[in-house]
Amino acid sequence: MGAKGEETRARLVQATRELVEERGYYGTGLNDVLAASGAPRGSMYFHFPAGKDEMVALALTEAGQDIGALIAGAAESGEPPADVVRRLLEALGDRMEESGYAKGCPVATVALETAAGHEQLRRVCADTYQSWQDALAGMLVRHGRDSAGAEATASAVLALAEGALLLSRVAHSRTPLDRAAHAAELLLRPDSA
Repeated sequence: MGAKGEETRARLVQATRELVEERGYYGTGLNDVLAASGAPRGSMYFHFPAGKDEMVALALTEAGQDIGALIAGAAESGEPPADVVRRLLEALGDRMEESGYAKGCPVATVALETAAGHEQLRRVCADTYQSWQDALAGMLVRHGRDSAGAEATASAVLALAEGALLLSRVAHSRTPLDRAAHAAELLLRPDSA
């Protein structure tokens, strides 16, 4: 595939990422993706012969990798875990606020909509969440937590962050994220290991 083909494919994926995060799987039609990407209809079927699920799966995978890189970068800073989680929540809050609260977690909306009926998308969402949890647990192990405690704490922190993103998006307020950061500090104290 040439450079033009790669560019068209990237535009389709980027448009899908933005639309499904804001509108969800069912609220995003193929015509919406075409309009947002500026790509011709034939290109969409050329690049994604399996259709919408294939395109959404790739969009979710890329969005998940972006957030995963944000987590990994923050975790590699050497800062205490509570500071890392606070910075991550602040970055996600900034992103949400900049979008006028149209965006929250790039995976959550599709995960909630498709978990029962779209195995491919459910698996992508599950793998994405697991990779985020693994990154958080790895950070906790590097800071002295045992493996089982790190897994449990990482799972709780991820659930806390996901819930706070949802509540912030609905309330159009950063307050739930601020409260989640405070609660994460309590969970991540060295003496709570």
